[in-house]
Amino acid sequence: MDDFLQQTVNAISSGAIYALFALGYALVFSVLGVLNLAHSALFMWGAFITLIVTDIWGWSILIALPLAMIGSGLISVALEFVAFRPLRQRNAARIAQLISSIGAALLLVNLAQLLFIELYSDVQGFMPQGLVPNEPIVIEQPALRLSPVRMIILFLSLIAMIALNYMVQNTRLGQQMRAVAFKQETAALLGINVGQVFWLTFFLAGVLAGAAGTFYALVFGTINPFIGQEIALLGLTAIVVGGMGSIRGAVLGGFLVAFIQVYTTAFIGSSYRDAIVFLLLFLILLVRPQGILGQPEATRA
Repeated sequence: MDDFLQQTVNAISSGAIYALFALGYALVFSVLGVLNLAHSALFMWGAFITLIVTDIWGWSILIALPLAMIGSGLISVALEFVAFRPLRQRNAARIAQLISSIGAALLLVNLAQLLFIELYSDVQGFMPQGLVPNEPIVIEQPALRLSPVRMIILFLSLIAMIALNYMVQNTRLGQQMRAVAFKQETAALLGINVGQVFWLTFFLAGVLAGAAGTFYALVFGTINPFIGQEIALLGLTAIVVGGMGSIRGAVLGGFLVAFIQVYTTAFIGSSYRDAIVFLLLFLILLVRPQGILGQPEATRA
């Protein structure tokens, strides 16, 4: 039972990171109706910017985190203007935008790889040390070891999720985003600046990816140009399971994926961790294709 409680605590903190990452996917998909497969590269750049700020410049993680979020957000906006907007203005098929995002992801990863080699001579990975307290808090009854890093990340992630949900549901920008998600042409007739909504959506998605990348690096202890590839499929699984285009569904899916991963690793074996996650994806697609909290395409808004 003690081991089960410990694994539950670990799964909750990992789920917060996965949920943040999946939220960026869901946010762009809900407005544009297309997956931004460069989102994993933004996640990686969030971690990479944190590495530069803390290791090269020697600044505090308290400064590195907002810089990583803003930096990833600005890169995401650049992707909107370069990889998505020209195709959208020519009424290109959504598959063209999807392929464009794949090319952008490869470019961003290769750029990070070149910079990483320049700074660290190889791309095997860098383990950040001393950025946050690492000494665990031990609770004897029940036998739990609480990592301060994971507790801080969970707290900050929950704040970000609540703030995003409030923004989407209760602010003018959120209303405009939902209007654009429902029908772009109608939103434009209502006087909504659709282009502005697009780039603001990309910026917010990039901010979430940057935060998730930084948190992932702090928890799992490795930064390299390829960490986005490790989480990309997990993020896609999270939004499909939770519900494509659903903010709450992305959060639910992120936590579900984390719980399955952690419990499988602890009680079955790490070799089966991803297989069981994708088995869940397969079953959800069979039983409820729109996801747990998603709506059928005809009524999705």
